[in-house]
Amino acid sequence: MHLTDQEFQQLAGYLKAHFGIHLNIHKKALVIGRLGGVLRRLNMGSFSEFMDYLVSDESGEAAGLLANHMTTNHTFFMREADHFHFFRDRILPEVMPRLEERDLRVWSAGCSSGEEPYTLAMLIDEHLNGARLGWDTKLLATDISEKVLNRAVQGIYSAEAIEALPKRWKVSYFQPLADGCYQVKERIRNEVLFRRFNLMDPFPFRKKFHVIFCRNVMIYFDAVTRRTLVRKFYDALEPGGYLFIGHSETIQRGDGLFHYVRPAIYRKL
Repeated sequence: MHLTDQEFQQLAGYLKAHFGIHLNIHKKALVIGRLGGVLRRLNMGSFSEFMDYLVSDESGEAAGLLANHMTTNHTFFMREADHFHFFRDRILPEVMPRLEERDLRVWSAGCSSGEEPYTLAMLIDEHLNGARLGWDTKLLATDISEKVLNRAVQGIYSAEAIEALPKRWKVSYFQPLADGCYQVKERIRNEVLFRRFNLMDPFPFRKKFHVIFCRNVMIYFDAVTRRTLVRKFYDALEPGGYLFIGHSETIQRGDGLFHYVRPAIYRKL
């Protein structure tokens, strides 16, 4: 499937405008690899035809199809494990005793196939040690890809995928399936609310979060989009709330928004 420079620029412009994803011309092969099969299944002979379909479709199906194939959803349990240790050892003991309404609000933005929010849910459950009465600790987990969200809701992972987790978690939080895989137990699955959400859209949240995880998402955005998104995260956090980003990502310092805590962890001033 041939992709002209003009077609690439049109597609890249759409991705930037609607999803914040920045692609340079060197990513032409990536676009062909990810969308070539889609065009063939749709019986389309060119990327221009696909762009016409994308722009004219009012149902959102075409945009969803594009998001499913052009977003990168690589993740695994305990990725950047020091973040989870900090959440367990510092944030939960510090924040939860102050919550008079027992309403802990955590958002996993760009949750992919669910490993991150399920890990956070297990850490919260272990911290409460069965004393859940009166607590609302449901996490919000969002992603732009409907495909990975469907996988996340199921909460099914291979034995290799959960290998890095503590043995006690495998017993307490997973149930073995007949095919050798493991499924997150229902009581933990019920603690995570999965929703499709585009980070470029206005944030609709009525209440502010105590913690936001948005790791290894902003690497696909340009500097202007990153700054805009960081400001939106700031506005969505409670005073003193924490923002986690990926270790390969940075936040501009000196703007009076976030205080640097440790690598890839920031706190709202």
